[in-house]
Amino acid sequence: MAHTGSSDHSTGTDVLIVGAGPVGLSVAAELSRRGAACRLVDRLPGRLPYAKAVGIQPRTLELWDRMGLAGAVLEAAAPMYGQLIHVDGAEVARIELALPPEVPYGFASLPQYETERILEEYAAGLGTVIERGTELEGFDQDADGVTARLRTADGGTEEVRAGYLVGCDGAHSTVRKGLGLSFEGGAFGEEYMLADVEAEWDLPYGYGVRASHTADDGSTDDLLVCIPLPGTGRYRMSMLVPPALSTGPADGGEVAHGLEGGRTPALSDIQAVVDRLAPRPAVLSRMRWSSVFRIGHRIVDRYGEGRVFVAGDAAHIHPPTGAQGMNTGIQDACNLAWKLALVVRGEAGPALLASYDAERRPVGEEVVGRTVRHATRGVENDADDLRTVLLREAQLLVDYRDGPLAGAPYGPADAPQPGDRAPDCAGLTHPVAACPLRLLDVLRGRTGHVLLRYAPRGVDAAQMGGMDTVTVVAGDAPANASGYRDTGGEFARLYRPDGPTGFVVRPDGQLGARFPLSLASNAPPRYLAALSARGADTP
Repeated sequence: MAHTGSSDHSTGTDVLIVGAGPVGLSVAAELSRRGAACRLVDRLPGRLPYAKAVGIQPRTLELWDRMGLAGAVLEAAAPMYGQLIHVDGAEVARIELALPPEVPYGFASLPQYETERILEEYAAGLGTVIERGTELEGFDQDADGVTARLRTADGGTEEVRAGYLVGCDGAHSTVRKGLGLSFEGGAFGEEYMLADVEAEWDLPYGYGVRASHTADDGSTDDLLVCIPLPGTGRYRMSMLVPPALSTGPADGGEVAHGLEGGRTPALSDIQAVVDRLAPRPAVLSRMRWSSVFRIGHRIVDRYGEGRVFVAGDAAHIHPPTGAQGMNTGIQDACNLAWKLALVVRGEAGPALLASYDAERRPVGEEVVGRTVRHATRGVENDADDLRTVLLREAQLLVDYRDGPLAGAPYGPADAPQPGDRAPDCAGLTHPVAACPLRLLDVLRGRTGHVLLRYAPRGVDAAQMGGMDTVTVVAGDAPANASGYRDTGGEFARLYRPDGPTGFVVRPDGQLGARFPLSLASNAPPRYLAALSARGADTP
């Protein structure tokens, strides 16, 4: 509900979200589908028509699948099959973005405004509509909530009382500044051009391009990166700014990150770089937009304080290498939202919210460090094997094993343990289902914790542990064994159960606990009860 008028007026909500980009929309969507009341405000009058963040990681698609959004994304996205890397006119690497067959989604590209459209429509369907042209001017918090001061689209003011405030308002975040969080790091000296164009060339469909030139001192003095977008021959291209468009070094005291207004490279500027560096001759046309941007690398000292939190670019910025930024921010959103929903519904205590910083800030630190390395040395020079590199880029290796919510390990050391991603698996059959299912199909739409029971010979179908229950039995279980049958043995191969085994799957798709199934009547309730008591300093 948007306020109109010029006088202060106080309204209340569970959570006020500032910033309606992909991260803020994700927070709103995840809160709304869990029954938490939220308001989502954004200072811009509408979505920006720019293909800024375009890479969609497989882990993000898994999270969207749980929300029921994957179909809409697949209809709008383009596949990313690999990347061609050329240095000084020669191909030095061809990276195939191939993942293990049990991973349900591959890499994709989608313009940011399309990602925002899909999330916006989803959130609106749950009752949360963006309040456009509404800007946060300041806020204060106390033991019972947050009082925020908004400037509305009609020039009036509004005072909002909220239980919690989440800043998803980008690299220049008002929320971060209002909290007094540090934002340590720096900026790359180079400026870049960004353009959304169509290219007529004979490069393979679905492959990106990274072409560079090496200076006499061994540094890179010319660069072209092309990411395929939906549409025939369409690419988001980035490259170094020519001297005529440069404004010189950034002010080291300011956060230099993102698009810079007032300078729009011409198609001829983009074509000139393509002529120098592209591995094949190309004719560019139909430029939809262009801009100049800078790249910073910074991270906050903490992801929140009291009842106020930051997520996405408000918490961490880094090079766009590997398309990690938006996807990391969406995972921030999913991690925070399910915890906020439990707290505002009175099902967990506020101490649970301390786990947001404890789990997500180490991830942010790793992503900032890795993308800076890849931006300066190239991802092809990563010390790890290609399989590990791709799984990490796909964000499938994110784990919270060292976080405060991870239960005790159980079973084989190399099996998925508490804190790890809960793997998807195929080949689950059911007497009523006409075709095999994936585990994601079974979990889709659930908003709370799920008790996943592996009972090789079957077990009673009753709900246990105070949460949704899904039972998986072995492929050769008796015909009357209830549950989903692991016909292909893929669940047993991926989860490595030690006989009858229970798994608690968190709302964000990570494992919360793993235990002998004989403890299923009391282990899940103990886990849920502990959520309200576990904070960042609790073992």
